[in-house]
Amino acid sequence: MTDRIELAWVPEHHRYELRDDGKRIGMTLYRPQEKGAVYAFDHTEVDEGYSGLGLAGRLVTFALDDVRSRGVKIRPYCPYVRAFLRRHPEYQDLVVEGFVAPED
Repeated sequence: MTDRIELAWVPEHHRYELRDDGKRIGMTLYRPQEKGAVYAFDHTEVDEGYSGLGLAGRLVTFALDDVRSRGVKIRPYCPYVRAFLRRHPEYQDLVVEGFVAPED
């Protein structure tokens, strides 16, 4: 099933998406801040039928790699993105200096 999953950036809706045969099955939402120099990640979700397949991690990896390629920093308000960053310290450089995460 996961071999047909696509990842996409959808800037007009401020999100990154997971798609299965063109149908959106997950997303991570962000709000551009500071004239697009920072993305505040607010929410990540994957449809219930696709949970447990590691797709949220693939989605956030895709989003953060894209953010890095654009020279954008992040504010991880989304609990999933914060947990991902704890497991993957190689992305910590993307977090805005001085950002204090809300309590999980």
